Amino acid sequence: MTPLLILGAGPAGLAAAEAASRNGQRVILIDENPEPGGQIWRGGAKRWQDRRAHALWDALKARPGVQMRFTTRVVAVAGPGQLLLVQGEQTQVQAWERVIVCSGARELLLPFPGWTLPGVTGAGAIQALIKAGMPVEGQRVVVAGSGPLLLAAADTVLKSGGTLAAIAEYRDTRALAAFAGKLALRHQAKLAQAIGLFARLRGVPFLHGAIVQAASGSDKLGAVQLLHKGRERIIDCDFLACGFGLVPAPESAALFGCAIDNGKVTVDAAQATSVAGVWAAGESTGIGGVDKALAEGRIAGLAAAGFTASRADVQARERALAFGALLASTFPAPAAMRKTCQPSTIVCRCEDVRAGELAAHASWRAAKLQTRVGMGPCQGRMCGAACTFLYGWEATSPRPPVFPVRAGALAAMSYENSVEK
Repeated sequence: MTPLLILGAGPAGLAAAEAASRNGQRVILIDENPEPGGQIWRGGAKRWQDRRAHALWDALKARPGVQMRFTTRVVAVAGPGQLLLVQGEQTQVQAWERVIVCSGARELLLPFPGWTLPGVTGAGAIQALIKAGMPVEGQRVVVAGSGPLLLAAADTVLKSGGTLAAIAEYRDTRALAAFAGKLALRHQAKLAQAIGLFARLRGVPFLHGAIVQAASGSDKLGAVQLLHKGRERIIDCDFLACGFGLVPAPESAALFGCAIDNGKVTVDAAQATSVAGVWAAGESTGIGGVDKALAEGRIAGLAAAGFTASRADVQARERALAFGALLASTFPAPAAMRKTCQPSTIVCRCEDVRAGELAAHASWRAAKLQTRVGMGPCQGRMCGAACTFLYGWEATSPRPPVFPVRAGALAAMSYENSVEK
C-alpha cells in the first residue's frame, strides 16, 4: 500500500497517523522538530503531561507500518507528485499520492515601540524557550496581551522559578466574566482548566483592561509601559512575553495549491482540501486548540485511509469549533495596538522596515516592491500577519522554497529531475 504522508507531528498529525494506521495503512510522519508533539505538546514524551499524547505515541511506536522522520523539512514541490525534503545536509525527493497537512499555527506578534529588545518574546515563545532550557529562575517576567495563552505562559514561568511581576490582560473584567459564563454553559472542561490555572497563579498581580504601550531598556529589556484603565503604569522586568493569539500556518498546504481563505486552509466535512489527495487538519484550518486538532486529525486520517469518521469524532470537532469561535469573538487582536505602533516602530525585523515606510502603500505586494517588507529569511511569516492587522492587507504565502535552504539542495533536486527525464 502506498504510504500516506503526514506533514507535522503535533496533536493533529499524531491523531491522523494513529487513525490512518490502525487498519494497516502505511504512514510516513514528517516533522521539522527533533521530537514529536508540535508546539502544544512540545518537549517530547518525557515532558508530556497530557495522557492523550502518550496514548497516541505509544500506539504509533507499536505499529511497524509507521515511519517517522524528524528534523526534516518540506521546502518545495520537486515536480508532479514529488516533494523536496531536507534533513540536515541531506536532500531527498519524496513521491506522494496522498498527504495530510498538519502544519499548525504561529503566534500573532504585533509591533510596538521596543518589541525588538532582547528579553521581549511571544507568550508561546517563552514557553518554548523555557522548555528548551532557557533559565528564568529569579527573573521578573511580565506576561501581557489577550487570551488564555497568557495564563498558560504565566504558569510555565512560575513552575520554572520565574517571578511573575504581572499578567496584563487587554479585556476588561466584564468581558472576562461573560467569557467564563459561556464556558460554564457549554465548555465546562475548559472552565475547569482555567480555574486550575487561576488557582496556581493565586497571588500574581492580574491587571484587567491593560494594554502594552512600549518596552524600554538600553541594550536589553528593563521595563514595560502599560496603559491600565486610562493610567500609565511602568513595571520593571527582565522578560516581557506578549500574546495576541495565534494565526494558521498555511504555507505547506499552499505548496500543493490548496485553497486558502482568510489565512486558513479550506476543507470540507472530511477535512479534504480543494486539491485531490490532500487533506488538512489542526490549526492550519483555523484556530481552535488541542481538542480541535485531535478531532480533525482523526477525521482526516480515517478519510485518507478510505474510512468514515465516527459520529463521536464529528461531534468532538463541532464542540471544538464552537470553542474556537468563542475564543475568536472574546479575544480579538486589540485594536488599540494599531495606535501603539508608531511610525518609527520596526514592523519587519528581517529587513528593518518601519511602520512609517509602510503606511503609504495600498497592498502587501506594493509594500514588498518598495520596502522589502517580507523579503527576509522568514518570508513574511511574522510581519505578514502584523501587516494584515495594521493595514488590512492580504499577505500571500511564502514562495518555495518556503524555508531557507542550501543552494546545493535545490541543485540536487534539479539533477534528480533531469536524470528521471
